[in-house]
Formats: sequence, structure tokens, C-alpha cells
Amino acid sequence: MTFYAINGSPRKNKNTATLLQSALEGIQSTAPEANIATEVIHLYDFDYQPCISCFACKRVGGKSYGKCVIKDSLTPIFEKLAEADGIIFGSPIYFANISAKLRGFLERFLFQYFVYDSNYSSLAPKKMPTAFIYTMNVPEPVMQELGYPASLRYMEYFVQKMFTDPKILYACNTYQFDDYSKYDVKVFSEAEKAAHRETQFPLDREKAFQLGASLAKGNS
Repeated sequence: MTFYAINGSPRKNKNTATLLQSALEGIQSTAPEANIATEVIHLYDFDYQPCISCFACKRVGGKSYGKCVIKDSLTPIFEKLAEADGIIFGSPIYFANISAKLRGFLERFLFQYFVYDSNYSSLAPKKMPTAFIYTMNVPEPVMQELGYPASLRYMEYFVQKMFTDPKILYACNTYQFDDYSKYDVKVFSEAEKAAHRETQFPLDREKAFQLGASLAKGNS
């Protein structure tokens, strides 16, 4: 089996990437003797554009029906994911939603499978398990007050339609800078952020690990 983590953060070793890696470790823990393959795909390594609304993937009898017609760095990634046994999408939250890089990726990845019929059915090759891991600066009460889960649910809905209802992990009140004194962020207390990270982030990593394990077990 092969599972992929899609990193929608520009950073390869910070909060989002770390939790994605923990989730992949959880997947591998379910059957260490089976040598489950895992891979993190860092979207900021690739140059691509979002959906251009050409509708080539919808043209009846067309060569690209059910497939994105644009040939760029996402093409081989889409080919990989078509054969995946599970996918975890990860993103920091910018202005109450996923990063633009992940949004553009999902527009292309999901729309090729999306059918304009009465059920909005799916052309995806597999009903593989999926998940989203979100990291954000705001504490959980603020996340709920501002309605982040409702905003994020829109994209989760389309992932559900194309594949399966995704598992969700929110990591709140994250530690953002190596040295807060170098930035104009007076609204934050570095000491409070550091203390919260010391106690909470290990718990978030464990939650990500368990999320990955449950994803793999659901596909076994």
C-alpha cells in the first residue's frame, strides 16, 4: 500500500510538515512488516497554476475526459495519487482558509473527477481514505468563534464526494517564529506560545500519529 501526505505549507520542517510526518509514521506503525510506502509531497516545490476552467476534463468523448488536460508539474503527481491507498492533506490556515497553493492543487485534482450529474458523482479510480491536518496561530476558542471549521468544510465536502469523508485534525495556537523578538508581533507572548507548544504540540503529534494509524486500518 502507498499513502501520500500533501504539504500545503511553504515550510518543509515546521508545524504542518511535522504533523504530516507523524501521521505517516502512524500509518507505517500499523503493519511494519508490510513495508507500507509513504511520501510527503511539498507543493511549494512545484510550479503550477490552479484550474483554468477549460472543461477539457468534462468533454464527452474527449481524450482528457476525467483527467486534467494541463501538462505541468502536477501531472505526474496526479498519476501517483490515482493509485494511492490514502491521502492526507495538510495546510496552515491563512485568513481562515487553506493556503492558496493547496487550494490551487485541489481545484485541479478534484475537478477532473467531478461529474455534473444529478448526484455530483465521482470518476476517481478509488474510494480511498482521506484526512486534513490544519495548523493555525489562533487558539481553539477563537477558531470556533470565527467559524473556521465551517469555512474549511466546503473543501472537505468535495473531497468526501470524490473519495471519502476526511478525518480532521486541528492544531491550534501554534508557535510560529524561532525568535519572536525579530518580528512585529506584539499581540503574542513568546513565553506563553513556547509554554503552550511544550505541552500541546506533542499531543498534536500523537493525535496525528493516531489519525494516520486509523486511516491505514480503515483501508486494510
